[in-house]
Amino acid sequence: MTTSSTLRLEEITSANFEAATGIRVRPDQEFAVDPVVKSLAEAYVHHETAWPRLILDGDRPVGFLMAFFDIDWYEDGSVRRSGLWRLNIAAGEQGRGYGRFAVDSVTAEIRRRGGKECHVTWHPGPNGPEGFYLGLGFRPDGTTSEGETVGVLELD
Repeated sequence: MTTSSTLRLEEITSANFEAATGIRVRPDQEFAVDPVVKSLAEAYVHHETAWPRLILDGDRPVGFLMAFFDIDWYEDGSVRRSGLWRLNIAAGEQGRGYGRFAVDSVTAEIRRRGGKECHVTWHPGPNGPEGFYLGLGFRPDGTTSEGETVGVLELD
């Protein structure tokens, strides 16, 4: 496991675009998370709420995250949420604490913006990220979104 002092997030720019889009999860995980290039396209379309970041260990790209802040969850104004939209840790970099760093970074940003909960969705099933999110304290809220389990982490 790496130390958090070497880890940082970097905004996606023309200088690191290739590094970001080069992040690939394991082949058996591809069903569970869209490729980075699709996330960046969605971030472009949803620029007011999307927060895409490259995860670096020193100068080495190890992952990608995209958070969302204060979105209209049901598109009717009834519920606003913030959370982790995408998390892609490179296949050869998993199990080193980068995913935890990503979630901690997103929850810190949500807190900074006054939020009290972090939401995430995941595909259920083998090779999916459910165990990872449950291990970090997320709990299913009993709903689904586009066939994915919705989890919530209460922030204190």
